[in-house]
Amino acid sequence: MAEIDHCCSTQLIDGEGEFNVVGLDNFIRTTKLTNCGLSYAVLAIMGPQSSGKSTLLNHLFQTNFREMDAFRGRSQTTKGIWIANCVGIDPFTVAMDLEGTDGRERGEDDTTFEKQSALFALAIADIVLINMWCHDIGREQAANKPLLKTVFQVMMRLFSPRKTTLLFVVRDKTKTPLEYLEPILSEDIQKIWNAVSKPESHKDTPLSEFFNVEVTALSSFEEKEDLFKEQVAQLRQRFFNSISPGGLAGDRQGVVPAAGFSFSAQQIWRVIKENKDLDLPAHKVMVATVRCEEIANEKLHHLSSNEDWLALEEAVQCGPVSGFGRRLSSILETYFSGYDIETFYFDHGVRNAKRKQLESKSLDFVHPAYLNLLGHFRFKALEDFKSRLEQMLNIGEGFAASICTSTESCMLEFDQGYADAAIKQANWDASKVKEKLCRDINAHALSVQDAKLSELVVSYEKQLGQSLSEPVESLFDNAGRDTWASIRKLLTRETGIAVSEFSAAISSFELDQSTVEKMLQDLKDYARNVVEKKAREEAGKVLIRMKDRFSAVFSHDNDSMPRVWTGKEDIKTITKGARTASLSLLSVMVAIRLDGKPGEIENILFSSLMEGTVTAVSSVDRSITTSDPLASSSWEEVMVSPKSILITPVQCKSLWRQFKAETEYTVTQAISAQEAYKQSNNWLPPPWAIVAMVVLGFNEFMLLLRNPLYLMGLFVVYLLSKVMWVQMDIPGQFQHGTLAGQISISSRFLPTIMNLLRRLAEEAQGHQTDEPPRQQCSLVFQS
Repeated sequence: MAEIDHCCSTQLIDGEGEFNVVGLDNFIRTTKLTNCGLSYAVLAIMGPQSSGKSTLLNHLFQTNFREMDAFRGRSQTTKGIWIANCVGIDPFTVAMDLEGTDGRERGEDDTTFEKQSALFALAIADIVLINMWCHDIGREQAANKPLLKTVFQVMMRLFSPRKTTLLFVVRDKTKTPLEYLEPILSEDIQKIWNAVSKPESHKDTPLSEFFNVEVTALSSFEEKEDLFKEQVAQLRQRFFNSISPGGLAGDRQGVVPAAGFSFSAQQIWRVIKENKDLDLPAHKVMVATVRCEEIANEKLHHLSSNEDWLALEEAVQCGPVSGFGRRLSSILETYFSGYDIETFYFDHGVRNAKRKQLESKSLDFVHPAYLNLLGHFRFKALEDFKSRLEQMLNIGEGFAASICTSTESCMLEFDQGYADAAIKQANWDASKVKEKLCRDINAHALSVQDAKLSELVVSYEKQLGQSLSEPVESLFDNAGRDTWASIRKLLTRETGIAVSEFSAAISSFELDQSTVEKMLQDLKDYARNVVEKKAREEAGKVLIRMKDRFSAVFSHDNDSMPRVWTGKEDIKTITKGARTASLSLLSVMVAIRLDGKPGEIENILFSSLMEGTVTAVSSVDRSITTSDPLASSSWEEVMVSPKSILITPVQCKSLWRQFKAETEYTVTQAISAQEAYKQSNNWLPPPWAIVAMVVLGFNEFMLLLRNPLYLMGLFVVYLLSKVMWVQMDIPGQFQHGTLAGQISISSRFLPTIMNLLRRLAEEAQGHQTDEPPRQQCSLVFQS
């Protein structure tokens, strides 16, 4: 009970409508409400008499509002409006308990205070609990529909709109799931809102801008008390942080500071008491409202089943329909005119309001067919645009001109269809559909433009690739001092031709200058990349090209004729020239020089590799001295961009070492061929052989003058000896042309030669034989 005493329950307005100013001030002072600033909330509860409103508040917020005594029968318990502090709720929350509606004490006709109190609650509270029995859902009076309708209408005229949360509390929930009850309540409250006559400023304002509608359900307090208390405890949690974002009153507006709460409440009640519009509407207005609504609903039902309309709707599903607007306007006018005739004698204001509702609902009903028709017009216009654009481009029309002409034609076609579909009862706006058509046309035009430009770019890139790749490769084949100058000249010429032709080709697209410049620059960059890519490919084959260059220069004379090593050639000079030519090729391939910047690469390579100025590795610290410009992985002292380097200094050094090793054999072969040529052209035997023959064969030589056969044999012996000392070799012992080799060969065959000479001498001294001279000669040669 200690906590309940803190609720400070106070009657704010008595049953006669008198405002309790002293009691409110005492409540504010006792609860220290003025210290809350804007951090407080106000909630109210309304509903039928004896529906358990006070009981619900007491269980929810630990208040002590007076509850009905069931043993004394159902009678009025709460008179007027009472307020109390919600104990244990953060933020500070004021609860208002309103007198029940539809009570027998006030009677059937005295409902003014009910309207006033309900309007006061909606005007001052952030959250309004509408207490109702579950079995009353769908009813008119028991569900407080007339009360809410009147209060909504007057509230909008009297007070500035403020966001209020309407929390429908369904009591004594039955087996019917809440999911089925909630849509019915939401529909009822929406109907009440739609039926309210609104000022022009809020004519089209939706309910959601004024109210948040939520629904909850509780079990019977008498039959299922434990379950009821459990559900109430869960509901209580929703009132904590109610004014925070996402809370029950998180989006409230126009909050009065706590210090001005008393004055604000007094002024609101005074305005409500003085307002005559809170009286019950006239009987004829009520009758007119009900009957006009029935007639309007009947006309709308007949429209939905009209055969002409159904046929028109079915036709629209398949495609564009000619005369749609005229035919639909005639159908609608039939039902609108019928409504006017049947409601002629009813209240003018109600009749016109219901007619506007009929027009709105009818137009909403046929609007989807109208949008479907516009969709057909949009699709057809877009397809026609695509077809016209393709035709114009095929006959050679400029791209921008084709786009403009095709767009104008298709938009005119759409406007004609839109005009034919318009109905006189509505002023429907087709701007969104037209904007969609424009976006689709622009998107297709842009895609075609991108495709055409891509084709042109690919075509000219292919042209540049063909005009640059092979010529650049050819220039690298014959690389020399002017190679990069020739490549730059070739690149400039071919790029200029391609850029000029490409610029003329894209002129019909009417692109902005920045786009054109970017595309032209991209084409120039592509041409440069072709050259750079080819240079990198050729740099990878530089060793092969160096060997080919060396072979070409070393093995051919100045007239490009193959060299014959006769012994007169200066092999050393020729070798140096061939290596110089190969090194020159290497210097060309070291870096990309499209910017024309001078470089010292060639001089560095020649001084380091050809002239032998490279410092050897130190035997002490095994480190390469700084005087070796090739002992580095970058050309730091050369004016070449790092990205342009193809072969680093240390790679050049390694390539040159490998090149010399692989070309050394060619030089050795040339020297051997030169020596062999000299030996083959020497007709005299070695001097020692001449002395041996003179000493050992003096007698035989004297017979030479007397015996021609001997002379012939001597000649044969000479030839044999010549062949032996020039062409014979003993593997693993001697080389051709050396003195030791000649002595070795001659010493092996010298006895044979001397035997032949002796045989010839014996024949010449008179050994007689019966064989003819020819046979004698044959025997000699056989020997």
